[in-house]
Amino acid sequence: MASQETWQSPISPGLSWYQATAGERPSYAALDGSRTCDVAIIGGGYTGLQAAYNLAKSGVSVVLIEACRFGDGASGRNGGQLGTGQRWWPEELEEKIGYQRSKALFDIAEAAKRHLLDFAREQQIEIDYVPGQLNVAHKASYERDYRQTAEIAAQRYGYPHISFMDDRETQERLGSKRFYCGVRDVGTGHIHPLKLLIGLARVAANAGAAIFEMTKAKTIRQGGGKVTIETDKGTITASRALIACNGHIGNLEPVTASHVMPIRSFIGATAPLDRHPDVLPGGEAAADSRFVVRYFRRFEGRLLFGGREAYTADNPRDISEHIRRQIAEIYPDLKDIEITHAWGGTVGITMPRQLFVREVMPGVTSIGGYSGHGVMLSNYCGKLYAETVLGKSGDLDLFASLDIPAFPGGARMRAPLLFLALSWFALRDKF
Repeated sequence: MASQETWQSPISPGLSWYQATAGERPSYAALDGSRTCDVAIIGGGYTGLQAAYNLAKSGVSVVLIEACRFGDGASGRNGGQLGTGQRWWPEELEEKIGYQRSKALFDIAEAAKRHLLDFAREQQIEIDYVPGQLNVAHKASYERDYRQTAEIAAQRYGYPHISFMDDRETQERLGSKRFYCGVRDVGTGHIHPLKLLIGLARVAANAGAAIFEMTKAKTIRQGGGKVTIETDKGTITASRALIACNGHIGNLEPVTASHVMPIRSFIGATAPLDRHPDVLPGGEAAADSRFVVRYFRRFEGRLLFGGREAYTADNPRDISEHIRRQIAEIYPDLKDIEITHAWGGTVGITMPRQLFVREVMPGVTSIGGYSGHGVMLSNYCGKLYAETVLGKSGDLDLFASLDIPAFPGGARMRAPLLFLALSWFALRDKF
């Protein structure tokens, strides 16, 4: 197997800056033969590994398989921003599902944030947490919405950590004149996602979970009160199973595949910003108001910038050049800066950009579709799944009650239809 610095994920393009800076990344054996357990888990990202850890420490026998290496998917390659609440602003979600459910989901997200930070501290996982996040408007007409968001968060959702920024403060905190206003959230922050993932795998294994890399699930079926998972390395028989593949579901399970759509997202890391102290001088992460969102942060002295999405299996020929052009739109002085690392990953989205949780066959639960908001929620949902199995909590049912429609067009047409729809939104972002 290639070294940590040169290992190329077979499912995600490019060598990430996280990979170069995460330190030791242990490898785990592949499954070798058949196994029987209480709970089988497919997918070794945040959701699957958190579920495995929380079940194993309670005495439940767990077998977890990952098709590649832990961290090759979105959990080890994402933008690292925790965020606040769900994918939608609270007032937007309230219009869709009502105040009570919106507030309950907001509270779950806050619990997820606390859980992630507490878990990392208790397990002595150094995740390089940096506080602060800026959400900024690329259109002047959004000012009223941003003012309203700060007010509603404090008054209706009990979250006083968001404050409105006028144009001057926004430009000073960003070091850019390309945005008109925004909100500053001091109750959240950003992390090194691969360090969290590596630590989580270690903790799950130490708790007694049997975790395996390089083991691809080929089929899953239920019968006779048992779940059987056929892999390329052996068979797993379990009483229950969790599918935690997110955007990498493929053709494994058709219900999940029809509701969770994979899209590609790309990130670049610049050379150190020693000559540019005005770029995000406070160290906050940032995300803009475009539908195809641009997300960026100053981290370890570099600018980590994400913002290009793709809706097909193809990757851009030169990820660095795409990222550099977008950086230059916001920071013209960085138009020629070196991109030292450029990489991509697969995000799972749903039609309403809300989490998909469903029992897809008796004893088999599928969780995915975090829609770019999964760093804290995916960790917490793994914990909630374990608590559901143990009979300790029903909080996961709130997500299961959400109306998540399937993508139209079936397996063949959903990607082209989504491409057309999101291309229209991207065009709207420009005007």
